[in-house]
Amino acid sequence: NVDLKKHVIHISNALRFSLVGLYTCFKDEAAFRQECFIAIPHFLAVAFLPLPAVLRIFLSLLWVLLVTVELLNTAIEAVVNLVTLERHPLAKKAKDCASAAVFCVVMLLVMTWGFVIVFLLHRSL
Repeated sequence: NVDLKKHVIHISNALRFSLVGLYTCFKDEAAFRQECFIAIPHFLAVAFLPLPAVLRIFLSLLWVLLVTVELLNTAIEAVVNLVTLERHPLAKKAKDCASAAVFCVVMLLVMTWGFVIVFLLHRSL
């Protein structure tokens, strides 16, 4: 019973920290807010376009991946800024690589939507 209580407290704390992280990122990061607002048309299209279930799942997971990588990018930038505000090649490298990771997911999402459009156009012919 004590073990169960410890696990429940641990899970509760982890959930609270995660929600604070999401809130903080939404409040402080324009890119994160943009990605959240993009979710509205993204998920409306996923829900209402005549797509196979596997494609709906893939598109949904891609958005979650985008937000996840953006959160990691923000965390990396925060840690680098905490360590030094001076220009340093390693700090630049860390920030640039984190930004490139976000860019890769954005490109994957754009290419996938391109595929969806071609799929829908081809299907309508």
